[in-house]
Amino acid sequence: MYGIRKGLLQFIFSGSNMRRWNDKLRPMELVEVDKQAHKMIAAWALFELNSAGLVLPERLALGVRIVEEALFDYFYRLVITDIKPPVFYKIRENAQHYRELSAWVCDELEPLVHPLDEGFWQRFKEYAFSRERISPASRILIAAHQFASNWEFNLIRPLNPFDSEMQEIGNSFTASLAAMTDVPGVSSLIEGVSSPLGNFANLCGQLRFQKRWSQTPRIPETSVLGHMFIVAAYSYLFSLSLAACPARRLNNFFCGLFHDLPEMLTRDIITPVKHSIAHLPEILREYEDQELERRVFQPLRDGGFVPLVARLRYFLGSAVGSEFYETIQRGDKPERVTPERVTFNELQNVYTDDAFDPKDGCLIKTADTLAAFIEAHSSLASGISSPHLYEAISRIRASLKNETLGSLHIGALIADFD
Repeated sequence: MYGIRKGLLQFIFSGSNMRRWNDKLRPMELVEVDKQAHKMIAAWALFELNSAGLVLPERLALGVRIVEEALFDYFYRLVITDIKPPVFYKIRENAQHYRELSAWVCDELEPLVHPLDEGFWQRFKEYAFSRERISPASRILIAAHQFASNWEFNLIRPLNPFDSEMQEIGNSFTASLAAMTDVPGVSSLIEGVSSPLGNFANLCGQLRFQKRWSQTPRIPETSVLGHMFIVAAYSYLFSLSLAACPARRLNNFFCGLFHDLPEMLTRDIITPVKHSIAHLPEILREYEDQELERRVFQPLRDGGFVPLVARLRYFLGSAVGSEFYETIQRGDKPERVTPERVTFNELQNVYTDDAFDPKDGCLIKTADTLAAFIEAHSSLASGISSPHLYEAISRIRASLKNETLGSLHIGALIADFD
């Protein structure tokens, strides 16, 4: 029987422990999930720009391939975590060595990934054994990867003037990004804060500086940026297990990826605080909307990126009141399915059609809550406890114990963590 299992959720979260640039002096810990989130934000922007002229089926096929190849690459990297990138690239140049490495990776991942979905597993194996990365989706992901990695490199470079490798690494990033400037949008990213698109990507990258549960010691610490990627991954895999249409899968991934974007403006506020003061959520929402307009949406519009603003507003639920509402579009106008949360089944049974551009608010909220649960549970399992963590676990267990999303039994999934 196929479906989401505890082990896969924990495996995806384990990227919060995977340190990057571990042989360099760093101003802070840089971890894989943060980089993956930043990479996918850049990849989303490039996807939107590069798919603008495509018919809907081609556009969705490109988007699905970008998201799935990104997940495949992430899973692969989590297994080969101890192999430095230059060594890995050397291995990939040798067909026999790469085939042997990929066979080992697949053996390690099969118990975790295969139970999710047969088609997804077969697509992963095809990706794992292929050495070519020349498709439009692959080139977008390579450009996004180079951008996000270079962003991190610029953080650590001033601290490592004594390191003889730094000049070579910097030159490599410069050359790699220059080779990608034929991909629409890459030049704007390279320009950095002087470009509206580069400035947007830079703002998003700063979400790695904001730690979740900031007043609660935890292992591992997680940033707002990394949390966004984990929610995006969970949302996509939940959607896949529900046989959601491509548009719904993509929307759920990117909504998960951007759902905490306003926290670059307000910082992370834990749920008990949000609900302890009357009208605080409404006050925060109003402030977030104003600041998003001033610092994100208007600069992008001024730079000519109007379609990107429209998609971001759709993901964030700007027209319907919340990113956590089931939403469709009729004639390019966002529409909440109905006022009731229980309408997940309506979206699942009636609107899972690319033509409606559907987005699951309930599913994304569940993925968000589940990610918070795993953050707290992992810390307790590591021996770091606090009243905040115990309270969060108790509250989340109670809220999800009877939760079902179609064939997904979230309560049973939570019970596996006992």
